[in-house]
Amino acid sequence: MPTGTIVYFPVRGRCEAMRMLLADQGQSWKEEVVTKETWMQEQLKASCLYGQLAKFQDGDLSLYQSNAILRHLGHSLGLYGKDPREVALVDVVNDGAEDLRCKYGSLIYTNYEAGKEDYLKALPGHLKPFETLLSQNKVGQAFIVGDQISFADYNLLGLLLIHQVLAPSCLDAFPLLSAYVARLSARPKLKAFLAPPEHINLPINGNGKQ
Repeated sequence: MPTGTIVYFPVRGRCEAMRMLLADQGQSWKEEVVTKETWMQEQLKASCLYGQLAKFQDGDLSLYQSNAILRHLGHSLGLYGKDPREVALVDVVNDGAEDLRCKYGSLIYTNYEAGKEDYLKALPGHLKPFETLLSQNKVGQAFIVGDQISFADYNLLGLLLIHQVLAPSCLDAFPLLSAYVARLSARPKLKAFLAPPEHINLPINGNGKQ
């Protein structure tokens, strides 16, 4: 039985982490693709709690906000740390990833041409905390927290992958992060999800910029 239904636009966007999580955990799910034309008709938008997508339908439970959906999947599938300390650290990582995602989104959707150079100059400072967190956990040879993958790993991995599209050399100065991306991307089920042309050709963002 499918784990749930992702309701979202035909882009990777904020649903990429949940798709990677579900695929890597061997879960099936449905996709309800929302076209621009459908969204502009306003009925669906009006039905959404905050007037925006993503939406995740899990039985009779309708969830909004991508990070809330990730936390729900984390709880449901045992991907939220093994004790209170790890839970807290997973939240630290995920909140840090959200901060960077918001900066990235602002660049992509509001200031791409004028702001890209400054964004890339500041990017190493935004990546360094994640390199530090990795170095503090099994010398960077495991996951971002503990010895089991968490929902924050998928969120961070997705964020790092799209930054490698924006700036292919952005991880060159961060050997632990670079190895982390390679290691997680090589997980068999995740690799199988990322490899098909239909995934590679799926736009990263809704405006075509990347």
